[in-house]
This record gives sequence, structure tokens and C-alpha cells, in this order.
Amino acid sequence: MSGQPNRGMEGVMATAAQELAVHEKKELVSKEEKTVPGRYYIPYTDIHETDEAITVVMEMPGVEKKDINVSLENDVLRVDGQIDFAKYEGMEPVYTEYNVGPYTRAFTVSNKIDQENISAQVEDGVLTLTLPKAKQALLRRISIG
Repeated sequence: MSGQPNRGMEGVMATAAQELAVHEKKELVSKEEKTVPGRYYIPYTDIHETDEAITVVMEMPGVEKKDINVSLENDVLRVDGQIDFAKYEGMEPVYTEYNVGPYTRAFTVSNKIDQENISAQVEDGVLTLTLPKAKQALLRRISIG
């Protein structure tokens, strides 16, 4: 899932990324502070765009459905995932490929998205958000008469 973007999809990905990732840049500039001390991890994310919707796929290993919060406020889509550390008590890892801790990520959602119909699914530590495009943003074919 993570890795270099497909070069053939570069234009589509750039459009989706520009529309969704603006908030992350704003966060860096505004230096937003967390109220809970500790390290937060940014989940690896892939963004795909079709004519009907934008799909955001986030890897959040170790996070269960009940511990994920997805919210939308003032055009900002925020995802937070908490780890149940009780599963890791007494364990001393020999080798790890990912860090264990809370995840957080936020995106600014444009008016081209039907914000009322955003949906979320989680399976095996992978969160999939579907952001359907608003009717006025959908591709319309015009017949030639």
C-alpha cells in the first residue's frame, strides 16, 4: 500500500492529494498542539479517485474498530485511532517494522465532496473512507445532436 505512486495516475493523485492534504500543511504552519502528551503516528495513506468518489485507505495496525474515531467539522475530516496497550504488556519485541501508538491524520475536504454521505469501513487494521463526489462535481457527458 505504501510506496511510490503509480506514475500513470500522477495527475489524478495530485488532484486528490491537493484537495485532501491541504490541512496537513496548515497544521505544520499553525503548530497545532495535542492536549495529550506523547507521540502520535501518521498512518500510511493511499488516495484513489474515480468519476464517482475519492477513496482514502489508511493503514492503522493494531487499532480495533471500537478505537477509531472519524469526524468531520468545519470541512476538516479527522481520523484518530487508539491502541489498546494491554495487548503489549510484558512483551519485549525482538524486531518491529511499525511503531505502536495512537494514530492521527486530518484532511481538508472541498465542497466537491458530498460530506453528508462519507462512509468508513475497517478490516484487519485498514481503514477505508469513501468520499462520494457531490452531484455538481460529477462528470457529465454531453451528447452531440
